[in-house]
Amino acid sequence: MNTNKQHSGFIPVFIHDCGMNSALGVEHSVIHERLKQGYSPDMQSTQHWLNNGGETVVGKVSDQLPALPEGFEIYDNATNRLVLSVLEQIADTVKKAIEKYGRDRVAVVVGTSVYGITDAEKALATQIETGEFPDGYHYRCQEVANVSDFVAEYFDIKGPVYTLSTACSSSGRVFLSAKRLLKAGIVDAVVVGGADSLCLLTLNGFKGLEALSDSLCNPFSENRKGINIGEAAAFMLLSLNVEDSEVAKEHPPVALLGAGDSSDAHHISAPHPEGNGAEEAMCKALSDAGLSVADIGYINAHGTATPLNDEMEAKAIYRVFGDEVPVSSTKPLTGHTLGAASAVEAAICWHILSYKLPLPVQVNDGEIDSSLAPVKLVDAETELSRPAILSNSFAFGGNNVSLIFGYAHD
Repeated sequence: MNTNKQHSGFIPVFIHDCGMNSALGVEHSVIHERLKQGYSPDMQSTQHWLNNGGETVVGKVSDQLPALPEGFEIYDNATNRLVLSVLEQIADTVKKAIEKYGRDRVAVVVGTSVYGITDAEKALATQIETGEFPDGYHYRCQEVANVSDFVAEYFDIKGPVYTLSTACSSSGRVFLSAKRLLKAGIVDAVVVGGADSLCLLTLNGFKGLEALSDSLCNPFSENRKGINIGEAAAFMLLSLNVEDSEVAKEHPPVALLGAGDSSDAHHISAPHPEGNGAEEAMCKALSDAGLSVADIGYINAHGTATPLNDEMEAKAIYRVFGDEVPVSSTKPLTGHTLGAASAVEAAICWHILSYKLPLPVQVNDGEIDSSLAPVKLVDAETELSRPAILSNSFAFGGNNVSLIFGYAHD
């Protein structure tokens, strides 16, 4: 990409390390192989999660999660154990940033929607059965701030620390917040990420909304019938200084080039049917990056496989990009990881760019909905012809975020 096209105010936010744990796996080699195959064995069918029976598919983390260190009991919940499995991957890079800038010059911004509800469900079930909550259980383990507080405490970070919870765009908004903190000079580095674990509340809630599929989700197919829910965590270290990056010594430095957001305010759970907010977020991201439609080589779609989302997203993408830019949703490989979805898909974009991976093909039954706007879905022959990627995340209430990742230099 020719960065000379970018406007004079353009400031790339470099990604210095990236860790992820999801149904795609935790080891880089496993993640890459599953992305190439378009298949994850950790997308598992289950009949035990839904209150009134029935089948669905969930994206489960299969590797055993680490125990929290001694002294971290107030943070001990399923989501934070998932978070820890990722923090261990980027710990050396974060510690070097702390040594370089100081603990009060590093921030933590985390997106989540489920946070500690998984453990609260189990504790409440015990209380109903026995009359007592389990030993060691405290309400604070399910507070939304518990996740970001845990990350800060784990690294002993003293800069700004906060959690964002805007449903399925939560961990997309962390990138916008981090960029503002860095550009304002409030901090020199930011640990960003998102995490959510599987819980009965969200599975049965989406079933109640008639948005949960009983089989592997089917984005952009005429037979699509809803989402699969997954659990995941993904974290990165961001700064404005490319020299901070250990990863860039082996791979071209990948950066957040632009970010855009919008609010439909159309409906509490349904997107605007014409995708107006989605279009606005994508256009804002292009403008923020100083890029044109012609600079984007791939779009990682929100692609939930609900009838309304895929219809409106295809319309919005087609109005902005036409049928020239390859599009796919990777949710059949991870499930919809809710508050973690943006960070997980940002991590997928980072892997594609850092390791020159093939574009993820669109996994579905091959029966593309002909009533959708004719966007160009990725197939086995599609290549990344322009090294900038746009990733979409859309949430309840019409809370939309679009992020652009690519290569940049000082």
